[in-house]
Amino acid sequence: MEAKLAAERIEKLKKEIDYHNDLYYQKSTPEISDYQFDLLLKELIELEKQFPQWLSPDSPSQRVGGTITKDFESVTHKRRMFSLDNTYSSEDLIDFNLRVQKGLGTTDYQYFCEQKFDGVALSLIYKNGLLEMAVTRGDGTSGDNITANAKTIRSVPLKIKTADFPDEFEVRGEVVMPISVFESINKAREKAQEATLANPRNATSGTLKMQDSAVVAKRKLVFHAYSFLADNGRVESHSKGIENLEKMGFYISPTYKKCDAVEEVLDYISLWEKKRKTLDVETDGCVIKINSVAQQEELGFTAKSPRWAIAYKYKAETLSTQLLNVSYQVGRTGAVTPVANLKPVHLAGTTVKRASLHNANEMERLELRVGDTVFVEKGGEIIPKITGVDLSKRKTDAKAIEFLSHCPDCGTALLRKEGEVVHYCPNEKACPPQLQGGFEHFIHRNALNIESLGPETIKGLIDNDKIRTYADLFSLAFEELNGLAFKMYSDKKGEFTSRRLQEKSAQNIIESIKNSKATPFARVLFGLGIRHVGKTVAEKLTAYFSDIDSIAKATFEEIEAVPDIGGKIAESIIQYFSEEENITLIESLKNAGLKLKIDPSESTQMTSQLLDGNSFVISGVFQNLSRDELKGLIEANGGKVLSSISSKLNYLIAGENMGPAKREKAETLGIPIIIEDDFIKMISK
Repeated sequence: MEAKLAAERIEKLKKEIDYHNDLYYQKSTPEISDYQFDLLLKELIELEKQFPQWLSPDSPSQRVGGTITKDFESVTHKRRMFSLDNTYSSEDLIDFNLRVQKGLGTTDYQYFCEQKFDGVALSLIYKNGLLEMAVTRGDGTSGDNITANAKTIRSVPLKIKTADFPDEFEVRGEVVMPISVFESINKAREKAQEATLANPRNATSGTLKMQDSAVVAKRKLVFHAYSFLADNGRVESHSKGIENLEKMGFYISPTYKKCDAVEEVLDYISLWEKKRKTLDVETDGCVIKINSVAQQEELGFTAKSPRWAIAYKYKAETLSTQLLNVSYQVGRTGAVTPVANLKPVHLAGTTVKRASLHNANEMERLELRVGDTVFVEKGGEIIPKITGVDLSKRKTDAKAIEFLSHCPDCGTALLRKEGEVVHYCPNEKACPPQLQGGFEHFIHRNALNIESLGPETIKGLIDNDKIRTYADLFSLAFEELNGLAFKMYSDKKGEFTSRRLQEKSAQNIIESIKNSKATPFARVLFGLGIRHVGKTVAEKLTAYFSDIDSIAKATFEEIEAVPDIGGKIAESIIQYFSEEENITLIESLKNAGLKLKIDPSESTQMTSQLLDGNSFVISGVFQNLSRDELKGLIEANGGKVLSSISSKLNYLIAGENMGPAKREKAETLGIPIIIEDDFIKMISK
């Protein structure tokens, strides 16, 4: 075939395949069989092999995979991917509605309801109408680049089919494995005498991280788009964004609905709680969002979740099974959690063998006996828990279960603080699971991110007495790691096996530890594992105090003065730095070269100190600057941005559509309220 004819045929095939793809995923009205579709795709692939000059990135042939990805690059999200607060009752949802009403100062708002599919959240970045990158949610701040795998998902457009779209925009959605596909895969695996997949959600997660994209293509995953985001060409409502996505060629589940009142939302939930079983995809609830984008911005975010959206979880499936015994787990912080070991039962897509009993109070409430028949459900259809006991089946000689008095791992007497429900082991420096958990936290990607160290290697280093404190990691030498022998436990065999650390692994560990010295101060502080000091708290503390010595010397009142830091956190920090062992550790980490103060290159570039000592809350929609731009200007001029109005606040910057409740609170506290122009004049002096 001549090159000109080949080019014409390739273009015709591309249009024909895209047409049938659209019929299948968008309109659910296929005109040809899967076999006929595959023949068209096969012809296109053969022609593009013969005439590679006509192969384009948006060709449907790119969906068959074949790219091998050894390592998935970590990518920082341009916009953080927040998680949602959950609710399980209509009462909680009505409370949420009241909070929205109070925050907006009006009842004039709409809700947008959609199904909450049980899959893996994915962000797609498009530039000039072409898919440039696909990134998993990860920890919400950064995720893994899985572009090669995402291209194999037929409901992910490689090229936008409309002519009107922003130069760059982001589409968020959920990747799911249809139940029919999941069942088909498991039947084939059973026939081949291979282990079956646990459930569609886990199967989806594992598939997206496969190294061979050709295998991913065969899994027939589906991408359900649910959010459109753009700096230029932004939309005025969530529903308008969904409308745009449908026109662009994205698959939108037809299960959504706009509601004018919370009563309509409750009707929607009631309908789909029964109807969801007719879908070929698992859904564990629905998501309720404020429709107006301006009102979303007005309500804002907490540290973890948007205030304008909530997830309603459907009632969990409940089954009964036998309680065999109770074991105990010791966590990183020393908290001891009782775990019920159960006769295996299939529940909500997985086989459940264990369930958390939470604490001694819960055990007392249930009055458990060995051999009891217990009712088990999955909280939010994720975490198994025991909800009750079938007393009619209890044996008369059943033995009561009492909570442990000593640590199951180190034998130390357990403590329980007055007013708290949790028992904990105080032997934090030597209790094996606490020591192990502490190191795993220290090397985590959100902390020091020492990639080449895993839980098994950490355990091996502890068992061989190579490490006892975090600082010991930085004095490890290649010679003592190369060939180091340690034991590993095999769950499948139920026995220990030995292994030796190979030369390449030893080199990688030393290199990763060396690279971790460049970790920013906030992540190092988080890695120390101070109780109640999570990632966000660590960022606030380092921004306020600038170096570890200032934090260590700070009084309770000084720590509590940090925005959003309460007394419980302040007390924990004071306690941590009062212990000599921790002060010694800090000095050792300093000597090892870790960053324990703010690096000017990592903080906002300072323009002036005009706003030094002043704090601001930003509320509403602005004409010339976005909220992020205002925040950047405040910090660049020495000011601080707070999330809520209190007596500590210096200024409230008010935009359009700001809720009257915030204005009223600011006026009551006598806090100056300024507009955008006032602020610009303030920093232009």
